[in-house]
Amino acid sequence: MCGKSMDAGGSCGLWQNRTGKLLPGTLCASDYYNGCLFHRNIKGFIVQTGDPTGTGKGGNSIWGKKFDDEFREELKHNTRGIVSMANNGPNTNGSQFFFTYGEQPHLDLKYTVFGRIIDGFEALDDLEKMAVNPKTFKPLTEVRITSVTIHANPIAG
Repeated sequence: MCGKSMDAGGSCGLWQNRTGKLLPGTLCASDYYNGCLFHRNIKGFIVQTGDPTGTGKGGNSIWGKKFDDEFREELKHNTRGIVSMANNGPNTNGSQFFFTYGEQPHLDLKYTVFGRIIDGFEALDDLEKMAVNPKTFKPLTEVRITSVTIHANPIAG
């Protein structure tokens, strides 16, 4: 999200011009993500958020229903800090998303990439170091998105 904030802060750039229906910035502008818990955290893989219920099972799109995947061949899970929609199968995107902790090529064309971290990798580093329940991957300490601020987008071109 452009200007996602946690204790350590951070910023993400969005590729909104490459993902037609996928407008996470719309949810950001509505304060939808404020207070969302990072509910799934798998070291070396991903950290997931975007569910206002905090369970990892909720969250609606801006349309109030699931929406289709929007894959672009050029948008890949090819580095640390890629931002991608979470889903539970083809065309089941809602509001949840994740950040990658590293290259995850097996996720390409299965999860819609819509941005990348451009500042604040320290926050991602801190998340990856957190202790988690080994069975559920839920962090033992609650960490939430405190607020989202939309700035001019340096990678939207």
